[in-house]
Amino acid sequence: MQFGLNESQEFLRDSARKFFAGECPISEVRRLMDTDTAFDAKLWAKLAEQGYTGIIFPEEFGGVGLGVVELVLLMEEAGRALLPGPYFSTVVMAGSLLDALATKEKKKKYLAPICRGEARCAVAFFEPEGSWDVSDVRVTEVNGKLKGEKLFVPDAAVAHWIIVVARNGVFLVDSKARGLQIQPMLGMDLTRKLYSVRFDDVSGEKLGETADVAGPRGIATVALAAEMVGGMQRTLDITVEYAKTRKQFGKPIGIFQAVQHQCADMYLETESARSAVYYAAWALQHHAPDAAAAVSIAKLCASDASRTVGNRGIQVHGGMGFTWENDLHLYYRRAKASETAFGDATFHRERLAHLTIDAEVGSAQRA
Repeated sequence: MQFGLNESQEFLRDSARKFFAGECPISEVRRLMDTDTAFDAKLWAKLAEQGYTGIIFPEEFGGVGLGVVELVLLMEEAGRALLPGPYFSTVVMAGSLLDALATKEKKKKYLAPICRGEARCAVAFFEPEGSWDVSDVRVTEVNGKLKGEKLFVPDAAVAHWIIVVARNGVFLVDSKARGLQIQPMLGMDLTRKLYSVRFDDVSGEKLGETADVAGPRGIATVALAAEMVGGMQRTLDITVEYAKTRKQFGKPIGIFQAVQHQCADMYLETESARSAVYYAAWALQHHAPDAAAAVSIAKLCASDASRTVGNRGIQVHGGMGFTWENDLHLYYRRAKASETAFGDATFHRERLAHLTIDAEVGSAQRA
């Protein structure tokens, strides 16, 4: 299919790139990642002023009302800038769940403050010995009380609320609720802090059913893949610039064919992943029949490509990319953390196989 960005989408992409370059340079990223939460209230307020905190949500709740394609363009630029803090967890993950599951009254109560930049929210999904499959969820609600533990919850320490995907429903809890314990966890990505969250008879407000999280999770998966593409692009840019300036035997290393091949492979991987992500975003936005498959293809392409691009970037730098002073290792850390989030390449290849088999069985039954 022929796919191109319209004028408004190009304007959004270009303005987001300028915004992140001005408000979130790499020096600011390094400053925030050395803090306990990687959160800055002033930067968050500026994101809200741009309308980014409500980009895909209805205008009646304070959102901008744009589509998944626009979200993907924004997330790509956020990935290029290595945006720290709770934007992904609050807007993409929690916001999508609230928009899909909550009643109108609850959207006014919880989604509207997110759109206005007044509130932040985390999503607790992953569990010990679990996977990204909802069938592995063990946290349960009994008589309005949640019991269990969630791991790798991003930005829980700065969240006003935590959305919990439990076995028998999706619940929203106050981050200050009695019986809720939030503890920091070590993570690969220093710009996105992770936490373990334990629920000991914690009161929760039900938003919807666990089976209904597939749609919001698809949006979050594609958005994460787009962020990975932005990181890949920046890794490529840094590597090409290094190859032009680093000299060996009196000549820039970029003139050597072996280095050129590495950069060419990085470009190919980045563009292939970008194409898969853009199509998946379009498919979700237009409710295409192959939207679920497109999401898995986008994520597995981004997971494989980000690993390849990061490895080749480090190799071209000759080890310099992993020194603390070089920015390349920061993108490598984000790529490695995102590679497995919402399912790695193996997970999505298996999901594609199940989708294909189910489609063939359904077609045979109809015949």
